[in-house]
Amino acid sequence: MERTLTLTTENEMEALGERIAQALPQGGFVALYGDLGAGKTVLCRGAGRALGLVHLSSPTFTIVQEYPTTPSLFHFDAYRLADEDELYAMGYEDYLDRGGLLLMEWADRVPGALPRERLDIEIVGSGADARTVRLTPHGESYEGLVKAL
Repeated sequence: MERTLTLTTENEMEALGERIAQALPQGGFVALYGDLGAGKTVLCRGAGRALGLVHLSSPTFTIVQEYPTTPSLFHFDAYRLADEDELYAMGYEDYLDRGGLLLMEWADRVPGALPRERLDIEIVGSGADARTVRLTPHGESYEGLVKAL
């Protein structure tokens, strides 16, 4: 069951991130899609806030930021990756096995590495424009999450 939302402010995007983080199952995975400036990191910042983080930054140059929250938050940015092999070479499977929440920006860069069960979030729009946010669940627990939002 896909769901589409229209968000008009950065605060609404952060609030959506909070609600998603609170509803994700143990070991939850969110694949984020959208152009530069769409709001992917803003959504992740809201998810981090739900876990008690005061500051969450984009991991564009480091590829991954790990936050010692409960559960742990792993924030990936695949923008600079050449392919899935590069992701796996940096220990990606270990992050999947640790049971934290994993948020991946630019997931379209590594489609073969995405788990079968996950939540896809596509954000369309940038600048001062409203954002269209399409939530696509893959798996039963993610379907329940989308229904609950």
